[in-house]
Amino acid sequence: MRLATIITARGPRLHVAGANGYVDVADATGDPELSSLRRVLEIGPAALGAISAVSGRDGISPEPADFAPAVPEAPRILCLGVNYSEHAIEGGREVPTWPEAFVRGTGSLAGPYADLVRPALSSRFDYEGELGVVIGTGGRYIRARDAMAAIAGYVVLNDASAREWQRAGTQWTAGKNFEGTMPAGPELVTADEVDVTDVALTTTLNGQVMQSARTSQMIVDIPSAIEFFSSFTRLRPGDVIATGTPGGVGFARKPPVWLQPGDLIEVTVEGVGTISNRVVAEEADLGDWRWRPAEHAPAGF
Repeated sequence: MRLATIITARGPRLHVAGANGYVDVADATGDPELSSLRRVLEIGPAALGAISAVSGRDGISPEPADFAPAVPEAPRILCLGVNYSEHAIEGGREVPTWPEAFVRGTGSLAGPYADLVRPALSSRFDYEGELGVVIGTGGRYIRARDAMAAIAGYVVLNDASAREWQRAGTQWTAGKNFEGTMPAGPELVTADEVDVTDVALTTTLNGQVMQSARTSQMIVDIPSAIEFFSSFTRLRPGDVIATGTPGGVGFARKPPVWLQPGDLIEVTVEGVGTISNRVVAEEADLGDWRWRPAEHAPAGF
């Protein structure tokens, strides 16, 4: 199944891709609890079964702007950094032997076709196409051999990053958490519909291919990522694991390529979908703002 959260006159509501268009899940099943993806994942297989039963109906044809982030109420976005060898090398790092991890907040999510707002305090705004894994059952100490059973489905992500904020300190949190800088969607594709073990991941900027890789090239694969994160935190229904970006990001190019207002950045994961976002400048008068990290970032950033 393919599940999308669509903004309606009644607010954001969960829909399933039907025979034609998208079907409002709560209306079709008669269960108001099923208007939220997070609630569906908390209920578990029974809710997904009820949705499957109505997925063959005809539905609405929303405009691109009506699509909310596919996981709008994600408790957390747990992220792997430097998870492709080529990306490690282009950044001047050794290929890691321990997962590089950081966390994004829900406020950093954006719709799959929404404007991607370049922060007013960043001139070094970069793209990172990624596959996102959405947790279903969750738990602690999930062995890699059992990890696939914990997955509800998959989304496409752009882990857009304010590089000077990321690199000014030793922690990445600031550069990865500007509001609305992680488009997610367009749908949550359930795990029974697609095998993402070895699929193509492509990022294009104004139609030019910037990143091209296969998910089989990840250093830490999906089962191992779930095992790693569940080592120190209980995974919850709706948590998203961002699996890292391949080589070809803007900062590593010579000269660097930074996202500019008017740019169109698109990320495609084979079998999952495509997100497409137009870059716009944040409208904010911050001429006397104290925190401007550009001079603290390493050369090249």
